[in-house]
Amino acid sequence: MTGTQTPTAERSPESLWRNGDFLRFWLGETLSLLGAQVTNLALPLTAILAFDATDEQVGVLRFLQLVPYLALALIFGVWADRYRRRRLMLGANLVRMILLTLVPVLYWTDALSLVSLLVIACAVGVASVLFDVSWMSYVPTLVRDPKHYVEAGAKMGMSSSAADVAGPGLAGVLVGAVTAPVALIVDAFSYLVSLVSLLLIRTREPRPDPPAVRRHWPTELRDGLRWVLKNPVLRSLAFIGFCCNLSMVTVWTMFLLYGTRDLHLGSTTLGGIFATASVGGLIGAAISRNVIRRFRLGLVYLVAQSALLLGPVLIVLATGPRPVMVAMFVLSFFTTYLGLGVAGVVIVSLRQASTPQSMMGRMTAVFRTLLFGGGALGGLCAGLLSGRIGAQAALTVAAIGSAAVLIALALSPVSRLRSLPSGPEERVTAAADGQTAD
Repeated sequence: MTGTQTPTAERSPESLWRNGDFLRFWLGETLSLLGAQVTNLALPLTAILAFDATDEQVGVLRFLQLVPYLALALIFGVWADRYRRRRLMLGANLVRMILLTLVPVLYWTDALSLVSLLVIACAVGVASVLFDVSWMSYVPTLVRDPKHYVEAGAKMGMSSSAADVAGPGLAGVLVGAVTAPVALIVDAFSYLVSLVSLLLIRTREPRPDPPAVRRHWPTELRDGLRWVLKNPVLRSLAFIGFCCNLSMVTVWTMFLLYGTRDLHLGSTTLGGIFATASVGGLIGAAISRNVIRRFRLGLVYLVAQSALLLGPVLIVLATGPRPVMVAMFVLSFFTTYLGLGVAGVVIVSLRQASTPQSMMGRMTAVFRTLLFGGGALGGLCAGLLSGRIGAQAALTVAAIGSAAVLIALALSPVSRLRSLPSGPEERVTAAADGQTAD
């Protein structure tokens, strides 16, 4: 048994609705995700409205928010496998709360500049890396029984989708009412609530077992990469996930520039588009468990990811009167979020079911590096390409590139799976222990 596993003497509840510590974590993370959605819209709008940032500068801002995943996710993943993960999450949320509180404070004192905004965005991204590689590895400690992984994934997916629904609309209203910098107070408060919820958790997280031999950072980093890249299912999930994140962040950033500069849509309208469309993600997460039980797992993944990848085409096809165009935009993002809501549950469940606790942090770090690396590159490419050929033409290029990923999706071994792997913990732990011996 690895050090991060809960002793078998502790019986897991029949449903996660009876697991008080998971519910506390779920509540804190849900509010944190809601605040993060406010930040995702408020930060670029702060740059655009307060400093008249160019397309390229908005792309750089989005890049700096996500680029820490490229540089630090693997290193933080090693930490997540060496130390108790709850402590790492507490520290990360405290840092994020302080940094986001700084933005309105600097704004009120006329000390906020575009450079300081970029620095804060990057620093928040660093703390987000540490939290993200820790929380997904921490959930199995609270859930305890692998049979609840899909339920946990569905609940976390519903939280993400609910935040997608409420966050942009709330952000649009707040930005319109109190300006974009001040709207970031909502996100800072959400991290405070998440801190309290983590402190209230009573499930003991065991200290990771000391290794039989001395561990070295390069070896552990290599082991995490090897674990993902040598597993056909994990390798395919990582590659296609990279492409999907590249597509989603590229399209999202381009559309924000297109809607703001070319169509002159207000912050409330933009927030309303994202909020209405995000209902698709909430529906997808809500129906995911029933869909997975009823249909072959690989088929569910194939259809859901196809919807995500084809959604941007509808933005390119949007023409006619303004209400018709807005309806097409909503349908586009609705399709994307619906696919994401279902596919996300499948992906997280497969990752957790295919990886032992001793490797969970590093596996998560590899995925975070690739997924958010794709997002970081997407934000940068969106700004540069929109600045060069215009946001509308850039959206056409992005939609074509997104649709091309369907070829890799059809060839993926994940699309041929019938169900989740059975008994992965016992089957893979020995192999992981062998890999980490130096």
